[in-house]
Amino acid sequence: MKDDLTKTWAGHLAENLRRLRQRRDLTQEGLARLTELPRSTIANLESGSGNPTLSVLGQLSLALQLPIPELLSAPKVRCELFPKGSLPTITRGRGGGVSIAKLLPHPLPGMEIDRIELTPGSSLSGVPHRSGTHEYLCCEKGKLTLRVAGSSFQLGSGDVAAFAGDQKHAYQNEGRSLAVGFSVVTLSPGGA
Repeated sequence: MKDDLTKTWAGHLAENLRRLRQRRDLTQEGLARLTELPRSTIANLESGSGNPTLSVLGQLSLALQLPIPELLSAPKVRCELFPKGSLPTITRGRGGGVSIAKLLPHPLPGMEIDRIELTPGSSLSGVPHRSGTHEYLCCEKGKLTLRVAGSSFQLGSGDVAAFAGDQKHAYQNEGRSLAVGFSVVTLSPGGA
């Protein structure tokens, strides 16, 4: 059990050191200079075969400005998966035929990105935003009709429409199959 734990910590340390060194654009020699440790020690630690003393761990911790437990902990994954249905989705439109799913789990200030599904015959009225807001609609599947300030635009798969977001607008699926589009809204400063 003790040997397994030591191997686990050695593996974590090896992966964490490699990632940190590469992210900071350091060679093993550069990390050795920074930590005042021999390059061979760094190489052994990165291979997972090293068994560092508390003094070596302390030097790594000080030089990298990370606590020792973080150096020995499981490497952090730099990606998060959000399974279908885990992000907010709302149903709107005439007859509830429009589904709007948020695509940004971590909000970006001044930007909204949504996936919109419209069942055949459904429509959705957009809300005009503050002056200076821009909207983009990309049709991914089916056919979408975009109505902006009295004009009508037909979008097929792959088409993109760009328009000022302060105008009255609406989306409609006049086809016989599901239509899917992506809406990107860049909000003007101080507006929604």
